[in-house]
Amino acid sequence: MTRLILIELRKLATTRLSYGLLAAAVGVSALFAVVFQAAKGGSHSAPISTAAGLDRITTDTAFALLLAAILGVTISSGEFRHHTATATYLAFPRRAQVMIAKACAAAVAGTLFGVAGGVVTTVVGLVSAGGTIALGAGTLAGHIGGAAVAAGLLAAAGACLGSLVRGQLGAVMGVLIWSVIVEPFLGGLFTAARPYLPYTAANTLGGAKVTSAFFGAGQLAPGPGALPFIAAAALLAAVAIVLGVIAARFIVPRDIT
Repeated sequence: MTRLILIELRKLATTRLSYGLLAAAVGVSALFAVVFQAAKGGSHSAPISTAAGLDRITTDTAFALLLAAILGVTISSGEFRHHTATATYLAFPRRAQVMIAKACAAAVAGTLFGVAGGVVTTVVGLVSAGGTIALGAGTLAGHIGGAAVAAGLLAAAGACLGSLVRGQLGAVMGVLIWSVIVEPFLGGLFTAARPYLPYTAANTLGGAKVTSAFFGAGQLAPGPGALPFIAAAALLAAVAIVLGVIAARFIVPRDIT
């Protein structure tokens, strides 16, 4: 299994798409952090000099988490898009183990997306705050660590989804539609269930308040508090496991020709 994971990590390290997604995670996270900081005078934004204002900027890693999930999808579905799945399964006939290895590799790579998103938003927040730092170093480090855990788990879930939905475009679109449209709608409609939605739970792992819409717009809507850290992480792990079990049972063993 270790060998399989190392092979999958090497594939990621030699694929331009991985670096492109990581660069996008860094660039867009920085852009949104700057935009939200510039809008600090809005009716729903606290000044950056306050703990709430700085917290709002430094925990906005939503885009990095989304791209981590997409990275996981491409790890699995890319094998079918580029017709390399046949060679992979001939070399390693135990297909379920291949899927698990991909999920593990995705989790490792996904943590980098969370760290990158957390670091860049923290830097933007600290630079914007100037000499007034309203949050302690431990709190800021916790936000980055939480984002790393969330991104890793989302990437693993994405890898299992990519094995379940072999069409790469369909799987990627599914992640986007769920994160941007379906989950915000459900979170706004059923506020009591909002903390239990996977993308929302992932964002709260990085310190974000419970939201019902993409990039934090749902903070305008009142609702229940976030899940505890362990519960949110367990929820995301359970999502990945369920997707993996379904894929291993019904999809992975099927003919790939």
